[in-house]
Amino acid sequence: MTFDVFIPFWGDPGLLYDAVRSVQAQNDPDWRLTVIDDCYPDVSVADFFQNLDDARVTYTRNTENVGITENFRECVRRAEATHLTILGCDDLLRPNYVEVVKRTIAAVPHADVIQPGVQVIDEHGAPSQPLTDRVKHDLLAPRRGTDIAVLRGPEMATSLIRGNWLYWPSLTFRTETIRRFDFRDGFPVIQDLALLMDMAFAGATLAYDPEIAFSYRRHSESASQKTLLDGERFADERRYYALAARLADDLGWRRTRRTARLRIVSRLHGAAELPTVLRKGTRAGIRSALAHVLSI
Repeated sequence: MTFDVFIPFWGDPGLLYDAVRSVQAQNDPDWRLTVIDDCYPDVSVADFFQNLDDARVTYTRNTENVGITENFRECVRRAEATHLTILGCDDLLRPNYVEVVKRTIAAVPHADVIQPGVQVIDEHGAPSQPLTDRVKHDLLAPRRGTDIAVLRGPEMATSLIRGNWLYWPSLTFRTETIRRFDFRDGFPVIQDLALLMDMAFAGATLAYDPEIAFSYRRHSESASQKTLLDGERFADERRYYALAARLADDLGWRRTRRTARLRIVSRLHGAAELPTVLRKGTRAGIRSALAHVLSI
């Protein structure tokens, strides 16, 4: 198999070049990289790829800015291999990434989504362990030692709606599976979770190999942090959790429905962020955070 890696680009060119080099540094050479530039206003980006001299790397530039969601969709449309990864333009593959993913596919051939082990780094590339990521790793991710964990359908849905422990840019998808789904309208902040839940509701299989093979960059001033302060993230989560509870109820998945209705981890996250929102948030953000923590 030739493994498709895509980078939808809008951001820091220097971090993009690091991401590209991390793909080139793979121990397993069975990959193909496509960078889709969403009209970032820096002509030097095209020059970098023109001088790269690597036939495995393709650079293309959109004729107009289409936004990150549409650029994701374009990545899926262009995929030719059986599996694809949509790498964040500021994240890094570790040299063993393709090896780990291919090993997981060999062990779980029917897997639709593969999550390798992830190390979080800060904006400077140093290892980092914010509370959110400690909770993901220590409390939410399956604990199977070094074994591959396999979750399917209701088990996958319940695990993710309890608390989304996946890292979207690190995931590998079966191409034919992800093409059956699209991002839901109305959930701009957590559209990745909504798409993964739709896969789970349709009976998809998630395989988790805990061997670290990916570096996820978490910025202190990220877009998601800003949506916490203005209340958009919490409002988005409440709307989606209510929808997930209804979808689970339609399928008779009682445990998933109950977990979505209680949304305990989501509300605890709101409580943990409340001091920051009270200090820095807007009035709407404070109201949204309080409602998120107190309402069921």
